[in-house]
Amino acid sequence: MAEPLPLGKLAPDLLERCLALCPTEAADVVLGPSLGEDAAVVMTGEPCLVLKSDPITFATDRLGWYAVHVAANDVATRGVDPRWMLFTLLLPPGATDEQALQVFAQVGDACQGIGLVLVGGHSEVTSAVTRPVVSTSLAAPMPEGRTLATRRLRPGDDILMAGEYPVEGGAVVAREFGQALLAAGVPEEIVSRAAYALDDPGISVLPAARALRGIEGLHALHDPTEGGVACGLWEMAKAAGVSITVDLDMLPEAAAGGAVCRALGLAPLSTLASGALLIGCDPSATARCLECLRVAGIPCGRVGSAYEGPAVVRERGTGRELAWSVTDEITKLFA
Repeated sequence: MAEPLPLGKLAPDLLERCLALCPTEAADVVLGPSLGEDAAVVMTGEPCLVLKSDPITFATDRLGWYAVHVAANDVATRGVDPRWMLFTLLLPPGATDEQALQVFAQVGDACQGIGLVLVGGHSEVTSAVTRPVVSTSLAAPMPEGRTLATRRLRPGDDILMAGEYPVEGGAVVAREFGQALLAAGVPEEIVSRAAYALDDPGISVLPAARALRGIEGLHALHDPTEGGVACGLWEMAKAAGVSITVDLDMLPEAAAGGAVCRALGLAPLSTLASGALLIGCDPSATARCLECLRVAGIPCGRVGSAYEGPAVVRERGTGRELAWSVTDEITKLFA
């Protein structure tokens, strides 16, 4: 009998087998689906169009707000702002008018904050779900020839990181499992700080992506989400066909987010990482990228390098392969 799939994203080999069953290439597809790529790009004349869809399946608190920002982050990795949004809301039996209005209000607040316009979608109550599920689809215009892509990371590039980790994972843990954290002895101040990190510093990478626009030598932006920064680094290596060496001491951990994850047995480096942005650039552009991010008030640093070699991420100093998984650590709490 076939083994049941684990919670979280499909394993890379299974995803590749699934994609092989679908038409994914055409003359008007600039960037189609593949491991490590955050959003598609298609030609529609001038400009091109960036496309992205994403569901929210872990968080229940501020569900609509999460859904907008998580998808918008992926569009931002293409070097543009999201413009139009479709969203689907599935509510379980027993849901109320108030719940539906609450999700729409959250979506509206998030859209207004980043300049998104809701243009359509679908909503229904269905026994197919046991709690609310939101899935968003975003689109954005992009001038032809300006595509940033994870696969464009090159051997010799520096790897930078803007923001901290695990801001999103820590916030979900604090908001969904606050009582368990307090029972485990985590100070209420730490739980509160991790929960509030959803707003400050927040999980949007749009400010960081905007700060980097137009920098010569910027090759790739990648939004690490499920599987955390560890999986995000591997996805960069896989998409570009390079080896990456990373200095773990240089990766900026959010103190409260890291604390609440560890308290419940989760590895912060492999926990939901929205709010962090991985950057690949020519070394000649590193100083400019870091300066632009600092001016924007965003924590940043050089965390590694890309080299010729197989798609693997190794720890600087030890040479050990960095452990990663597409199954996020947070699934341990939802299993």
